[in-house]
Amino acid sequence: MLSQEDFKPVTLADRAFFERHYALYPQTHSDNTFTSMVCWNHFMHYRYAYVNGSVILACTAAGVTRLHPPIGPPDPALMQEVIRLAMDTGDDRKPLIIIDPDTAQWMKELKPDLVLVPDLNHFEYVYLASDLVELPGKKYLKIRSQINRFRKNYRHTVEPIRPENREEIMEFLVKWCESKKCEDNLILAHEVEAISYATEHFTELPLRGLMIRVNSEVAAISLFERLNASTALVHFEKGLPEYKGIYKVINAETAAVLAREVKYINRESDLGIDGLRKAKLRYRPHHMVEVYSLRRRTCFPFIT
Repeated sequence: MLSQEDFKPVTLADRAFFERHYALYPQTHSDNTFTSMVCWNHFMHYRYAYVNGSVILACTAAGVTRLHPPIGPPDPALMQEVIRLAMDTGDDRKPLIIIDPDTAQWMKELKPDLVLVPDLNHFEYVYLASDLVELPGKKYLKIRSQINRFRKNYRHTVEPIRPENREEIMEFLVKWCESKKCEDNLILAHEVEAISYATEHFTELPLRGLMIRVNSEVAAISLFERLNASTALVHFEKGLPEYKGIYKVINAETAAVLAREVKYINRESDLGIDGLRKAKLRYRPHHMVEVYSLRRRTCFPFIT
């Protein structure tokens, strides 16, 4: 019987294991990636179990535990065990999360009484890489204008991030955090810690990156990796707000690099943040990575 004792912490030493497993079962959502797990471990406390050729992920934040469905070959008995464990020990509202549509349909076939609902805040935005590079047509006119204005107004260079840039990026993050008042925003504070971890362990993770210098100082960064055969994933993108248009420029420069390798770029979810949602929609996503959550029936008293 599957139990919490079967799970162990996700650490940097597990990279090769996850790379082998995800080569067999490619991922589409950022939450399941090894990079996301180790970079956010300080907050999310990821653990995993390997059972019958499947990986089951669990995360605990602020004392609340949630499980992910098994990643591996279809195994009805294991799925039933994961659902049971999630219901027994997981979050009161969403004990099982990041369920892709095919798995959600399969779960409903196994247990028709399950309540599975779209988790809109964790839908991820996927764009045609060529659209983010070319910004074609009237729908991107404002973005193109902001990029052109930046390039006219600021003396800047674009270069790949290298391990020797670590100290400069850390200094950049301090400036960015001060501009965003991270001390008053728990999400941003945790995000900066995740970026700092990614920077410190840049060569130990499957990451690449770009940075923009304005007047020789780092003014924007992006960190990204290959997600699957057709898609790249942008984990982090930050810019100093005093340089108007810099987010549009780092987005375009990152896309220019990735468009030579992949068809699509996943730019993660909006977490239900209204301003972030509007910004991501402005770039006209090609499609969304949809996910569902398992809800307890007690959360929906009108359901019988």
